[in-house]
Amino acid sequence: MNPMNLGKTQLNAIVLLRLVIGWHFLYEGTVKLFNANWTAKYYLLSSEGFAKPIFGWLASDSLIGIVDFLNIACLIVVGLALTLGIFEKIGAIIGIGLLVMYYFAHPAFPGLDQAGTEGSYFLVNKNLIEAVALYLLFLIPTGYYFGIKRLRDNTSIQTA
Repeated sequence: MNPMNLGKTQLNAIVLLRLVIGWHFLYEGTVKLFNANWTAKYYLLSSEGFAKPIFGWLASDSLIGIVDFLNIACLIVVGLALTLGIFEKIGAIIGIGLLVMYYFAHPAFPGLDQAGTEGSYFLVNKNLIEAVALYLLFLIPTGYYFGIKRLRDNTSIQTA
């Protein structure tokens, strides 16, 4: 199964992209899970731009416990889906959703403070780049080439 007729080198590169993004999500979720002091509250409260009221509401005392749980759970689910090569499309969609929310919490818009960034961004930052990479992984799932899907269904992608 190789609907795009990709070569082995191209598929290997996409698998590598899937694995490193999966590891990033899994690591972030696991670190937060085992850090009893972690909360998204301060990240949400420092939000800027047009969505600031929404993120301030999410940081409220009545919601922050749910937000923290969902953030950790989603990070781990995305990380496992991508790393293991199963349910990749669902993982990619959830990951894109998280990254878009992270982006709009601290957008790279002109005139906004970009505290905590590694440089100065203009419209595009690492969250947006990773979201676009996840869109590629949504379009070209590689679990049949390298992942649990291949083992489970005993199928593989035919390379060009």
